[in-house]
Amino acid sequence: MSRIAIIDKDKCTREKCGYICVKVCPGVLMGDETVVIDSEGWPLISEELCTGCGICPKKCPVDAITIINLAQEVGCPVHSYGVNSFRLYGRMPLPQQGVAGFIGKNGIGKSTAMKMLAGTLQANFGKVEAAEFKGQYKQSVEERHYFEKLASKKTKVSYKPQNIDKIAEAFSGSVKELLEKLDERKMLGKYAKMLSIEGILERPVKNISGGELQRVALAGALCKDAQIYYFDEPSSYLDIGQRLVVAKLLRELAKEKQVFVIEHDLALFDYLTDYVYVFYGQENAYGVMSGVKASKAGVGEFLGGYLKAENMRFRKEEIRFAKGNEGEKKKVARLHYPKMQKKFAGSFEFSCEEGTLYEGEVVGIVGENGIGKSVFVKLLAGEEKADNGERMEKCSISYKPQYVKAQSGVSVLEYFNAQQVNSFVLEECKRKLEIGGLLERQMEHLSGGELQRVVIAAALSKEADLYLFDEPSAFLDVEQRLHFANLLRSVIGDSKKVAFVVDHDVVLVDLIANRVMPFEGTPSKKGHAPVALKKEDGMNAFLKGMGITMRRDEQTLRPRINKEGSVLDREQKESGKYYASA
Repeated sequence: MSRIAIIDKDKCTREKCGYICVKVCPGVLMGDETVVIDSEGWPLISEELCTGCGICPKKCPVDAITIINLAQEVGCPVHSYGVNSFRLYGRMPLPQQGVAGFIGKNGIGKSTAMKMLAGTLQANFGKVEAAEFKGQYKQSVEERHYFEKLASKKTKVSYKPQNIDKIAEAFSGSVKELLEKLDERKMLGKYAKMLSIEGILERPVKNISGGELQRVALAGALCKDAQIYYFDEPSSYLDIGQRLVVAKLLRELAKEKQVFVIEHDLALFDYLTDYVYVFYGQENAYGVMSGVKASKAGVGEFLGGYLKAENMRFRKEEIRFAKGNEGEKKKVARLHYPKMQKKFAGSFEFSCEEGTLYEGEVVGIVGENGIGKSVFVKLLAGEEKADNGERMEKCSISYKPQYVKAQSGVSVLEYFNAQQVNSFVLEECKRKLEIGGLLERQMEHLSGGELQRVVIAAALSKEADLYLFDEPSAFLDVEQRLHFANLLRSVIGDSKKVAFVVDHDVVLVDLIANRVMPFEGTPSKKGHAPVALKKEDGMNAFLKGMGITMRRDEQTLRPRINKEGSVLDREQKESGKYYASA
């Protein structure tokens, strides 16, 4: 039996709790000193002496301790952040021709693996002071050669990090000045045009939006002259059209270079990758990398929760996708919204048609960035006022905005207690979204993904007639997105309430929507919200506007983007059926 002990120093209160973990450990009472206090005052657990009795995790008042009993020895970690800290196991993924993708939950080592491969984090192969790992990680000849060439700069890499906000903090000049410094391939003109950043080249980096900053970061990474390119979550903040452009650029790059990508948009991941590595484990505790797999097989095994070659089941239930449209039941009108218009300083104009919402339905909102999707939900929520004086009929509303801000000095539990929530729904959200361990944490100390899950749980648990979610998939991994989809359909369906969801993840929209509103217009100039259409018609209109066709996987039924120019792509375009609903 292999045992992992993790102490979360962000949660641990040390002296405030009186070192209760040390006092309750049976090993300490027997003189084994299983839990001790190190020179800096932190509790330290010996994994060799620990019996896995589970007393210290239960007694810890802030849930800072995790003891994991593994059914088999996983060996020595490739990298460990320290004693009783996160560690990553498996064999290092090595570059080969094409696009390799990392898929798995948040917090289980995907970015850690990519940073090590890119050379921004030095792999320690389990050599951590005071760590008691059995044996030592043995590098293969290929791994040793790769890291030796990386250290001697014989292998040149380009790396687009996950946290792009740090770019604005590190560089004070204009977008053009930044990209010209990186343009080793003399491709700035091409990438500026393809990524639609020509109009912001003269603006200071600190004054551009998140979506613009993402495209600038991508352009910078693509402009560098390297053998291997690493992209950590390239689709964040981008709409579906922009995501497809990025996918095409990376596929084009992979014809002559080696490319690695981490991505949580399942449709984009499918479209991008030639082969994949599945990551599994326990969030913020440990992660394990699988061997290399063909893209379709790897995604299928990830959704199934079982790795065939490794004979490893890492999830109890299989992730399933529904077939066909579930929105054809008898409709009972629930709410009505009027025709509205709004004009903003800076010449952007927005309008929407009136519409009726029916009991138990979810309406998906899709479209490009900058054509009024967020404006529409703000008008419904009362955050904005229509110029023509019309407004949503009086009803109770639960609204999750696009950008969520953490309340200072408030714990997650206090935040929940301040909301008018359905306790039964909240408990289900805590379980499905795995936020039970966050209750004692301060809101301002949560990561982007943790904060998003907390705010989603609160919004979904409120007693309301209308639920509005603006980009709920941001910062969530594949599993969390699918859990949210199932929760939303269950809550809205059972309560016979109604919901609007704005999102760029077409797999999520496919899962949740009974009807779809494909927004029309010109980004930053004019936007229009038509009447919601049946899901098949709405998705078909939206995908036709994007020039994309989608099919359903014959085994998992998940929507998949067809490769441009493929037989299926040509056949579906000729028939006018851009969206395969069944």
